[in-house]
Amino acid sequence: MHLPPLFAAWRQTLQAGYSLKALRGDLAAGLTVGIIAIPLAMALAIAVGVAPQYGLYTVLVAAPLIALTGGSRFNVSGPTAAFVVILLPITQQYGVAGLLLCSMLAGLIMIALGLARAGRLIEFVPYPVTLGFTAGIGVVIATLQFKDLFGLTLSSQPLHYLQQLEVLLSAIPSAHLGDALVGAISLAVLLIWPRWVPKVPGHLAALAVGTFAGLTLEHFGIPLATLGERFSYSLDGIVHAGIPPFLPSFAWPWELPAANGQPLQLSFELIRQLLAPAFAIAMLGAIESLLCAVVADGMTGSKHDPNAELIGQGLGNLVAPLFGGITATAAIARSAANVRAGAFSPLAAIIHAGVVLVAILLLAPLFSYLPMAALAALLLMVAWNMSEPGHVLHTLRIAPRSDVLVLLTCLILTVLFDMVLAVGVGLLLAAGLFIKRMSDLTDTAVLPKHFHQALQDLPEHVLVYAIRGPLFFGAAEKALSVLRRYAPGVKLVIVDISAVPLLDLTALAALDNVLRDYRKQNIGLILVGSSPRVRLKLRRANIQREEGRLAYVGNLDQAREKALRWLNPEPADN
Repeated sequence: MHLPPLFAAWRQTLQAGYSLKALRGDLAAGLTVGIIAIPLAMALAIAVGVAPQYGLYTVLVAAPLIALTGGSRFNVSGPTAAFVVILLPITQQYGVAGLLLCSMLAGLIMIALGLARAGRLIEFVPYPVTLGFTAGIGVVIATLQFKDLFGLTLSSQPLHYLQQLEVLLSAIPSAHLGDALVGAISLAVLLIWPRWVPKVPGHLAALAVGTFAGLTLEHFGIPLATLGERFSYSLDGIVHAGIPPFLPSFAWPWELPAANGQPLQLSFELIRQLLAPAFAIAMLGAIESLLCAVVADGMTGSKHDPNAELIGQGLGNLVAPLFGGITATAAIARSAANVRAGAFSPLAAIIHAGVVLVAILLLAPLFSYLPMAALAALLLMVAWNMSEPGHVLHTLRIAPRSDVLVLLTCLILTVLFDMVLAVGVGLLLAAGLFIKRMSDLTDTAVLPKHFHQALQDLPEHVLVYAIRGPLFFGAAEKALSVLRRYAPGVKLVIVDISAVPLLDLTALAALDNVLRDYRKQNIGLILVGSSPRVRLKLRRANIQREEGRLAYVGNLDQAREKALRWLNPEPADN
């Protein structure tokens, strides 16, 4: 019995040999990524409809747990932009309690995937599907940021994209000058700073400059929205602005308030409603984490354990919601920064969570001064990088039309409907196109007499065919139906199946129907060159040799000898 593949990343670290130099690299990387994670975690929590501290709690709990138990030495986990499209509707419908419960369900699904050793599932997700829904997510996230970027006052919070656009357009007259100025300044810094000082994260500079600009504008009487004005917490009956400067406490999700303010009513019906988005979260989290691990492997020459990574991600998402953490997964941007900063082991991800811990305990009051427009500008840049518009346009120009169809379908469905539908339809469409391509590779052709010396002196009432390609449900009927198209007087059919690597139940049923037709017409069938695997399936399907009706031979020379004996039996054989 195989044990669960836990702690694979740490085992790889110990095998590689840990040194003082590696420790220094982990410390530097952990500090760097931790500083990057703080504003991103808060901004992403706000984007999914919860208070900013929930994003910090996610890093605090999920990141070290995943690093301890996962399968990638360099992955850094936490809230990611990819989940915004899925999580925001859950928060709007079920509240923070429903969001945390859904995250736990997704964690259980990921653990099951890991235990089932389904870590290679990323290989079965076509690239156009991944590119399509990530680009669509980027479009949705960017649209959601215009509210805070311009300080708009919305009349409602619709779930669907077209309605969101309508509400945003109608709210343009409510734009505030202060928010728009801070948003524009922060966005300009995000665009220009990396060219000037590439070693210092641009979003830190943007938030610092944006905060200074916001304080300056407020000094001159130009108001703008800040994190402290938007969010608050209660301590000993006193309401404080911003986020709480203390650690989260344990709480079951169903003990927290739902969207209506009442405690969440745990029931089978609620679980059933959350199961579909939980499955989408689990699949997206698995794809994102494994993609991230592949990128990290390419940067470092290491080799991750995909099943261990899924189990680690599942444990992180199962435990973090018990302490206020939302859905977590590995982030490519943070993991790449982790590698570039010199990380050697999962200790860097644990240190990055420690940086967040220090920020919560010591810096929480300062976060109240962060302008919402600056955080919106940060997420707008994240959305732009995530959607990769240049790469999408290049793909649309060079990709086959079928792949373009899949990409655009996933993108449009993600934007106009939701991720669950987009991924489902995208995978089905990609699978259908793959089946179509595979079926196009399978064909049945008539072999002319000059094809092989053994065929040259066969009588006219002997037909010879060759089937090339896999015989499965998408191609079997088309390929085998050709065997039924024979002229009157045909007594024997020879079929070369040496180029058939596999056949499924549909092909076996179709072949059995061909044999029945041949028996009625008193036509014999000789199968040439079947592989042991194909012969085994034919035998299990009870398609056995039948004297004068069905025979198996190794090559065309043997087929010629068998055909001549059947057509011209010697008296002794009667």
